[in-house]
Amino acid sequence: MSDGDREAFRSVAVELQILEGTAETLQSRLNLVNAALTELNIARMTLEGVEKETPDAPLFVPVGGGSFIKARLDSNDKVVVGVGAGVSIERSAVEAKETLQNRVSELEKSRTALQQQLVQVVGRIQEDRERLQDLSVKLGQAGRRAGVSEAQGRS
Repeated sequence: MSDGDREAFRSVAVELQILEGTAETLQSRLNLVNAALTELNIARMTLEGVEKETPDAPLFVPVGGGSFIKARLDSNDKVVVGVGAGVSIERSAVEAKETLQNRVSELEKSRTALQQQLVQVVGRIQEDRERLQDLSVKLGQAGRRAGVSEAQGRS
């Protein structure tokens, strides 16, 4: 077995580790995007439901841990929407839904890009695993030949 094959084996093994780390990172990002999409879709559906309610309608407001407080709807046409950096502004329900839909569209684009990157990385991982397997077989065969040569030299 040549030193070049050994070096190629080490190189592919390192690249494989890096690619696997990259795949894990991409999957984590994809999970975060999916969670954000779920949250935005729930918010959009909630706004659609609130629009159908009359002012002073009773509501259960989630406070976490499966707990709720009772409240009354003050207005069904105004919504406070976060715009980033801890800043929120009041908007009409229609504008709020548009804002949420725009965010959903942007996140879906991000999700598509992340999925494409993940597919490419996973494909490369497959290629590297196959290459590593081939190099491993070569190394094993060369090692067996070297062992046979040594044994014959001792006879």
